[in-house]
Amino acid sequence: MKPIVAVVGRPNVGKSTLVNRIAQTSEAIVHESRGVTRDRSYYDAEWNGREFTLVDTGGIEPLKSEDVFSAPIRDQALAAAEEACAILFVVDGTTGITEEDESVARMLKRIKKPVFLLVNKLDNPARENDNLWEFYSLGVGDPLPISALHGHGTGDLLDEIVALFPDEYELPDLDIDDGMLSVAIIGRPNAGKSSLFNKMIGSQRSIVSDVAGTTRDAIDTVVERNGRLYRMVDTAGIRKKSTVYENIEYYSMVRGLRAIDRADVALLVIDSSTGMTEQDQKVANIAIERGCALVILLNKWDLLTDDNARQHVMESVDRRLTLAPWASVLRISALTGRSVEKIWALADAAAAARSARVSTSALNRLLTEMREFGHTVVDGKRRLRMHYATQTGTEPPTFTFFVNHTDLVSDSYRRYIENRMRDAFGFAGTPIRLRFRKKDTRDTKGEK
Repeated sequence: MKPIVAVVGRPNVGKSTLVNRIAQTSEAIVHESRGVTRDRSYYDAEWNGREFTLVDTGGIEPLKSEDVFSAPIRDQALAAAEEACAILFVVDGTTGITEEDESVARMLKRIKKPVFLLVNKLDNPARENDNLWEFYSLGVGDPLPISALHGHGTGDLLDEIVALFPDEYELPDLDIDDGMLSVAIIGRPNAGKSSLFNKMIGSQRSIVSDVAGTTRDAIDTVVERNGRLYRMVDTAGIRKKSTVYENIEYYSMVRGLRAIDRADVALLVIDSSTGMTEQDQKVANIAIERGCALVILLNKWDLLTDDNARQHVMESVDRRLTLAPWASVLRISALTGRSVEKIWALADAAAAARSARVSTSALNRLLTEMREFGHTVVDGKRRLRMHYATQTGTEPPTFTFFVNHTDLVSDSYRRYIENRMRDAFGFAGTPIRLRFRKKDTRDTKGEK
């Protein structure tokens, strides 16, 4: 594995700005508000040919903090520091030492890892030494002046960091995404996504609470099961755009959509205590539009104590899932672990269907059967004729039909073709794409 470098400090000292600078990304959310980063988020970085993983953590606040998230954020930051080869302790050079900085320093002294004390926001290199001396009192080493915003001092810092990496981390170039299945956990806020994420990967990686919108960052974790690699992505809850009042929530929603964009399989987590809502339906449609395989997970099923409540939930799924009746539905409990192990097999099956290929001969045998059945579209003297079909893509499966009149292909007839194809070839768990192109009759002479 790559060496890990953890970035820690109190809130709003510029940790995420530094992460974006080093990792050359804009993924880490940067905002003037305190506590924007809550979970620890992982980013790939490289310096002078040495690759490493950079971990952005939430702002550590004193034990007496009244913030409901302060304790789990502190635990997440300390967990990142424990697994790191080096720790970047960021302080704000424009405000001087605070009680929170002293609290972080005391915590880091108990962790026997190399610590770099970074005095950030010193944007004028000519006067950077004016504010350094007081930070020696933190007792965690020599303070280093930097400007995460402008990049001053970061090059020298990275030279010192990579010099600490042991040689055994110098691995040959491998395409870690080769054969890896990317799985995004999606859904409305507070449906239980983080709890499920933690249960599936077997460790407390995401902060779990009963406050909606806890997860603000999409967090990737690579898991190996039975010789297969999975990239698990726990996304921020996707809200209606009209309810995204804060910029922070907006960026989290955008990141959730990005996770769906690069996912092979989307696990849509639904709160069974409320059933499938209109917003759940919209989230499912987002995944379908982006070509993801889809598995529906009815979480908190253990909270339903009578048959009427269970029937109500299933009816809501049938009513809302009209665009994806092909999606697998599983009743689970992230809290108790009920049926969580079954998710892996459903994700594998959906991914396999999404990558499936159908031979041209099999497709055209189906066309022959459909012609013999006689169901088609007629408009006056015009009759829809489908001459030929072939598969033109996968992930999701895409098929092109050559017809005499493309404008005669109605939505209902498109659904009819899709249903016939699913009956014949399966495709459980994945959307399929149907394309129709005009084929002139003179090009079909000699066809039988």
